Amino acid sequence: MRRLMRRININRDDWLCSAQFILGVVLMSASYPLFFLTNDIAPGGLSGVAMILNELIRVPVGMTTFALNVPLFAIGFRMRGTAFVLRSFAAMTVTSALIDWLPLAPLTADPMLAAVGGGALLGVGLGFVLRANATTGGTDMAAMLLHKRFPLLSIGGMLMAIDCLVIIGAAIVFEPQSALYSLVTLYLSTRVMDRVVEGFDTAKAFFIISNSHAKIASEIMKTMERGVTLLNSRGGYSGEQRDVLLCVITRTQIQQLKRVVHSIDPKAFMIVTDVSEAMGEGFGKFSV
Repeated sequence: MRRLMRRININRDDWLCSAQFILGVVLMSASYPLFFLTNDIAPGGLSGVAMILNELIRVPVGMTTFALNVPLFAIGFRMRGTAFVLRSFAAMTVTSALIDWLPLAPLTADPMLAAVGGGALLGVGLGFVLRANATTGGTDMAAMLLHKRFPLLSIGGMLMAIDCLVIIGAAIVFEPQSALYSLVTLYLSTRVMDRVVEGFDTAKAFFIISNSHAKIASEIMKTMERGVTLLNSRGGYSGEQRDVLLCVITRTQIQQLKRVVHSIDPKAFMIVTDVSEAMGEGFGKFSV
């Protein structure tokens, strides 16, 4: 029975990964005919280069994106895992084809609406593709090659530099205003992508320092049914050993926890920080 359940879980995870992969590729591809192409918004990367070339010599955006990516993926086989490169190549191939083939009419002729809507849609799609352990472009591999040649330059800096060059090219080929819209798209798509990759099960982590830590911990576990972790610490000024409480809660429990702590020790010191994703008992299941 346990073996059967393990197989079911594996199949479920595989299906979830495949669904994310397919959905991500479709959403990314749809953002181009729906928002970017008719509004001259180049969202960075090699697809942005393809849009610029399309304006200059009228070549298909999807096919050009594919052609630009092929040599980078060929080099990537020696630098990244084979499975990752194959998944990424498949995502890139399908995305390039769908950009040219999807029969979608533009949703808006307003460049700002296109930048916002397209950036959000592109970010969601890319986030799902990344959650499926793949990517759709060769710019990351180009950045790795430059980093290998110039170790002092970070990969993140190289990616930013490539996107900046694309946006400068869009300003020259289209118009300066198009470059500003491209910046909006680039920023928004990155933020949305990060949120999708990290997950939406946001929570809050409380670090509580109090001489009444034992009583506070007991009350939290009793009234809020949340676990509490004791962290050993030592005061920098006093040198005293004391326990710091760590408690992760949902956003709806923030005020309740504050009231619990204040009712026991009004002078307690608390640090509150964001948790992008919480998994395990009391929260969501582990997701990969």
